Amino acid sequence: MPTPDLSPTRPAASSEAALLALRPAIAGQPAAIPMPDSVAEFQQQVLRPILKFQHATLLATVADFARDYRLPLATAAPTEASRLLAELLARNARLRATVAGLAVGLLTQPELAFFRQHRPELTRRLLDLAEQRVLSSLPELLTYLPA
Repeated sequence: MPTPDLSPTRPAASSEAALLALRPAIAGQPAAIPMPDSVAEFQQQVLRPILKFQHATLLATVADFARDYRLPLATAAPTEASRLLAELLARNARLRATVAGLAVGLLTQPELAFFRQHRPELTRRLLDLAEQRVLSSLPELLTYLPA
C-alpha cells in the first residue's frame, strides 16, 4: 500500500518551526539534533519534550477517563490510586489511543514519518512515558477531578 503524502495538511517550514518552539527543554538532555537516528534518541529528544509540554492536558484527559469509569481515586490510598490508574492506562484502548494522539499531533512531518516507520515500538515507549508521568503526578491529577 503506498504511503500517502501528508505534506498538504500543514505549511512546511513555519508550522514545523512553531511546533519545535513549543517543546520545553529537559534538564540534563543535550540540545536536539535535527532528526534522531534511533528509536531511543527519538524517545528522548521528541517524545519526552512533547509529553512535558502536554503535561496538564495529559493529566486532565486521564482524570476525565477516571471519572467516566468512576474510579475512586480521591478516596483511595495513594498506592491503590496508582494501581487503579496503571490498570486504566494499561487496559483502556480508547485512553491509550487518546494519549498517543496527544503526542503524535505535535510531531513535525519528518518526525511523523519516522514515527510511522517505528510505530509499535514508539507507541509502547510513548505510553510507558505517559504512565510514568501520570503516576508520578497523582496529587496534581486529583486536582482535575470534581470535588
